[in-house]
Amino acid sequence: MPTLPPDIVQLFSFFAIAFTAPAFAKAVTLAVGAILAPGRRTVASALRMVGLADDEHFTNYHRVLNRDRWSPWVVSRLLLALLIQVFVAADLPIIVLIDDTLERRKGKKIRYKGWFHDAILSTAHRVVTSLGLRWLCLAILVPVPWSDRPWALPFMTVLTLSPKTSQRLGKRHRTLAEWAAISIEKVRRWQPEREIVVVGDGSYAVVELVNHCQGLSQPVRLVSRLRLDAVLHAFPGPQPKGKRGPKPKKGPRLPSLAECLSDPHTTWQTVKLTWYGGYQKTIELTSDVSLWYRRGQAPVPMRWVLVRCPKQTIKPAAFFCSDTAVSAEQILQWFIARWNIEVTFEEIRAHMGFETQRQWSNRAIERTTPCLFGLFSLVVVFAKALFPDSLPIRQAEWYPKDEATFSDVLAAVRCQFWKSSNICNSSENPDMLLIPQSALLPLLEVACYST
Repeated sequence: MPTLPPDIVQLFSFFAIAFTAPAFAKAVTLAVGAILAPGRRTVASALRMVGLADDEHFTNYHRVLNRDRWSPWVVSRLLLALLIQVFVAADLPIIVLIDDTLERRKGKKIRYKGWFHDAILSTAHRVVTSLGLRWLCLAILVPVPWSDRPWALPFMTVLTLSPKTSQRLGKRHRTLAEWAAISIEKVRRWQPEREIVVVGDGSYAVVELVNHCQGLSQPVRLVSRLRLDAVLHAFPGPQPKGKRGPKPKKGPRLPSLAECLSDPHTTWQTVKLTWYGGYQKTIELTSDVSLWYRRGQAPVPMRWVLVRCPKQTIKPAAFFCSDTAVSAEQILQWFIARWNIEVTFEEIRAHMGFETQRQWSNRAIERTTPCLFGLFSLVVVFAKALFPDSLPIRQAEWYPKDEATFSDVLAAVRCQFWKSSNICNSSENPDMLLIPQSALLPLLEVACYST
């Protein structure tokens, strides 16, 4: 196994409390091997990259995923604390992005597989479903010194089942919103004093989830997209004197947001926001505070924002926040930042071997994918420790690059791993030259940038 830099050893030791000593040593070996390995992220490929291809006890490393006793929840809690400590100032809120992604998997022994909507293969006119595993991911949005945009770093990944799979396995089925409520509550318990903002797409625009976030001991702000036909009500007025019965929970029904779009009396405000891709975009918005109601559920207060574009380059859309005191511009900026978790999903597929693992036992399936997502965040933490201010970026005369991507981050960390153990500088007048620099540097670049 390569000799690790001292800063990396110290960061790995942050997670030692979650494992026994033997399991922790094996977990570190697999983590380093997974960082260095190109292609599939299997246990065998990780062992090859750290020089353990001839180890007779290779099955011990498989047991880290399928048998050893350690809790992914504890590791998630430690990873979140580490990310906050490294990237988030004490006076800033924790912005958590929540979304689900599909891992396409087939096989008779994979009990958790089901048919889910495939957002990558689907189009506006055709809905595609694929067989696989659906993961609910929570990522913290943080600034990094080598990029202008913030990065979404996963710290919790939860397996969610389809209704048919839950019925087949005899398990109680939980929807995405229910799993989101459980996950958000855990994050609130882990960080009881910090201000938390959770941002998700329309899948998490659920009255029960809003009610859950508002009912926590320390409320969590939930930001999401809102349907244009959502049922909105005014707040109830004062109870007339002498009137018997319970106090009404909602006032008269208000016009829908779709009706507000076509109403010529709607007052619009023109603002300029930083849009997707970092450029400035001029939009028109209107906002108000109302009660959101669904039959069978208690109405919840929230601030909604209705957006339209004067040039009609985007379709009209509505958003909301469970905290009525937040400004409309802030709600939009938080939701626009949600796009960064989609970038993270694509980077994990391209550079961390997501969907290439081949575990089939139940416990290994439950652990492997969350480990890969967490390893993505850990690589970024390593890069921040090794390169606090600037990161070496691969440049070419035909491809100038202004800011780093995850491929540069992964290559920089790999390069430090290789250099710390296998490469040392020769003297000014070496008596033997084994590998010329002109040949060594391209080989090192291929090893570091391979995917």
